[in-house]
Amino acid sequence: MPKGRPNTMNNYGVLLNELGMDETFITPLREKYLQPITALLYPDLGGACLDSHKAFVVKYSLHEDLDLSSHYDNAEVTLNVSLGKDFTEGNLYFGDFSQEPTPVPKYIEIEHVVAQGLLHRGGQIHGTLPIASGERWNLIIWMRSSAIRNQLCPMCNKKPELVEAEGFGDGFTETLDDDVPETVNLCSLW
Repeated sequence: MPKGRPNTMNNYGVLLNELGMDETFITPLREKYLQPITALLYPDLGGACLDSHKAFVVKYSLHEDLDLSSHYDNAEVTLNVSLGKDFTEGNLYFGDFSQEPTPVPKYIEIEHVVAQGLLHRGGQIHGTLPIASGERWNLIIWMRSSAIRNQLCPMCNKKPELVEAEGFGDGFTETLDDDVPETVNLCSLW
């Protein structure tokens, strides 16, 4: 049985690697379909070399998690897909990049439509407004580039000290110090 929480902020959901879905579903999805898109949209974040991920499903309902406060993701690029059920309200909101939450923040609100996904920078402050009724499920894939994060940890902005870990280990790998992502030749992708 799955046992881990999806992340440190959501209490309800499941880690997809605990269901055996990394190698059979999420890794091929990231490599074959998402990486060509992220290479075009996010070349500065290592979009062409996203080599690991953390994937999970989160659940929002009236007597459990209603919303998700402002935060950054532990990812270079995030995919958030609304899997549905019937719910009202619960829009996503986005602020600036790497800003501290303020008492009167400036956000844009995005309606998250069932069966549609949204790609965004993991370092962009965002959150989820409370649902008013029903139940909402979202597939979240945090995509990571070891070439980027081996140089600078996106969560603490320091050079990481690597230790052995299971699975993808938050996207860090032991590589050469001069492992810098290559730029993307957009013409070669057409």
